[in-house]
Amino acid sequence: MTSNHSRYDAIVLGAGGAGLMCAAMAGQRGKRVLLLDHAPEPGRKIIISGGGRCNFTNIHTAPDRYLSSNPHFAKSALGRYTAADFLALVERYRISWHEKTLGQLFCDDSAKQIVAMLLSECDKGRVDVRLGATLGDITHADGVFQVKFGTQTASAPALVIATGGPSIPKLGATGFAYDLARRFGLKIVEPRPALVPFTLGADEALFRELSGVATDIVASSGKTSFREAALFTHKGLSGPAILQISSYWRHGESIGVNFLPDCSTGWLQQAKRDKPRTGLQNALSAYLPARLAQTLSEKLTDNLGLNSELANLSDKNLAKAEQSLADWPFRPNGTEGFAKAEVTIGGISTAELSSKSMEAKKVPGLYVIGEAVDVTGWLGGYNFQWAWASGWAAAQDI
Repeated sequence: MTSNHSRYDAIVLGAGGAGLMCAAMAGQRGKRVLLLDHAPEPGRKIIISGGGRCNFTNIHTAPDRYLSSNPHFAKSALGRYTAADFLALVERYRISWHEKTLGQLFCDDSAKQIVAMLLSECDKGRVDVRLGATLGDITHADGVFQVKFGTQTASAPALVIATGGPSIPKLGATGFAYDLARRFGLKIVEPRPALVPFTLGADEALFRELSGVATDIVASSGKTSFREAALFTHKGLSGPAILQISSYWRHGESIGVNFLPDCSTGWLQQAKRDKPRTGLQNALSAYLPARLAQTLSEKLTDNLGLNSELANLSDKNLAKAEQSLADWPFRPNGTEGFAKAEVTIGGISTAELSSKSMEAKKVPGLYVIGEAVDVTGWLGGYNFQWAWASGWAAAQDI
């Protein structure tokens, strides 16, 4: 199509996971689709995810592993395009994969294989892919959307917003989806960084000095908890367990950390009977990295005065120490923000959209998919599965 004004059945804005999937599936249904992205290459988040191997889905995908103002919204799309469906596509392209912990599926070789697969699917659907496209005016009149990009204009009765959220701005992420949605009268649920490291204040500087130390913990916020690794950083706390709980945390709240999830009640008292001459730090070192054991014993010394051999400590004080270690409070002073957030929580309100088709209720022909929607998954492939499922759902309706 070489003229300055081209007509399509659908224009998809954003060549990330959701946009690529939607464009490919709609194209394969016989629709004429234009896929636009300001980035010079597609699938940037896919390429960097999973350490370059893309955690492309999770076999335990279920609606209760997603956060949204409407916890039921994701059920329809996730139920109609499942992790097994995407895995079948991966296997059709003979992309070798492996399962890591907790149902996470990764490419054996490279995340670029997933992008190549999706582009191949777009080719099958004869999708017109335009990258490095600077978007201009976007208008809507008489049931037709008109999009200017560069010196060209395209129009279509369907427009799909698949430009994601503002997480990882170094990849070109912006709040464009929200600005566009507001122009069409759609409400926004306040966007916040999610799956993001915490920062700790000066009062917890002792823990920041543990930068590089990792250990298995249970992190809790309210009634929600996750057991995985935590990593101390020079700014605060990171690692899978911390990233997971960050999605449930609100500024000003504390989180609880169980440093010894495998130790049963009374383990310190038993250690006192078994090795009475052992100090608290040595007792902790049997279960924790040495530097962390030292920091925790120093903190317990300050808080409880436990600076002696176990034999000289009362069972009551040892029980207090156990209790502290099982629910250690951290009060983050913030997070590392959108720059380090893997995804965005919040976004375009699900109340504005059909859960079956992802179409805006007030603006026929306007669809919103992927991270731009107020649906946010756990760490571990859940957000990619939402991208595939929501993109597929919209494509069936276009």
